[in-house]
Amino acid sequence: MAREIRPLSPDDFDELMRLEEQIFAADGEKVLGPYYVRLCCDFFPDSCFVAIEDGRVVGYVLCFLRGREAYCTTLAVVPELQGSRVAVQLVRTLASAIAHRVDSCWFTVKEENVAARALHAALGAREVEIRHGFYGPGDRRIMSRIDRAGFDRLRGRLERMRLVAPEPSPERAAAGAA
Repeated sequence: MAREIRPLSPDDFDELMRLEEQIFAADGEKVLGPYYVRLCCDFFPDSCFVAIEDGRVVGYVLCFLRGREAYCTTLAVVPELQGSRVAVQLVRTLASAIAHRVDSCWFTVKEENVAARALHAALGAREVEIRHGFYGPGDRRIMSRIDRAGFDRLRGRLERMRLVAPEPSPERAAAGAA
């Protein structure tokens, strides 16, 4: 069972739309619109990633950057692999890709999604507010946020575990430029 995490590509569109139906619609949730998914697939490969296992898409994470803030809008894993390491691998890949580019990252999650809330907390996110009507009437979402200090701690952990390459120190960068 070989698993790969890679940036989204335009060819992922149909599979992501299928997974939206399998993961969210089957659970009575609303699904992402095709325009939104198309934008992610075509224009945001530096902050949107897909997990492939044995040749099939098994999960994805969608995130947008605005200035020095990131907005992680969707994390999805096929039902049979929920609770496995797929979500962690996707979020780790995302954090590695954006940590040096942003000062904060926002997540939204339903209150009853204990697993996602625990994952956000493990990354260093703090729950900062509850938004009412976030995706429409009656919808409540917890907003959580990783700040710059949280990203620095997260990056340090990932570097110590050798899951990401260390960022060059200013001294090493200056020496390399000389």
